[in-house]
Amino acid sequence: MKKIEVFGTGCPKCKKTIKNIEQVINENGFDAEIKKVEDIKKITERGIFITPAVAVDGEIKIKGRIAREKDIIEWF
Repeated sequence: MKKIEVFGTGCPKCKKTIKNIEQVINENGFDAEIKKVEDIKKITERGIFITPAVAVDGEIKIKGRIAREKDIIEWF
């Protein structure tokens, strides 16, 4: 199971990123856990200063843009 963390304070881009990830997971039957990280202190502690950002199994994959279907599929 992949552990996916989405970092952001709830802005439209952050919400779209989560929606895209959930859609790809559901359409492809991927096994993943999605965690939203909205606490700005926790976000900056991870070295993230522009959101949305996404980490997969602890590794930052995207910063400052919406995750696209192509990006998400590559994580699996």
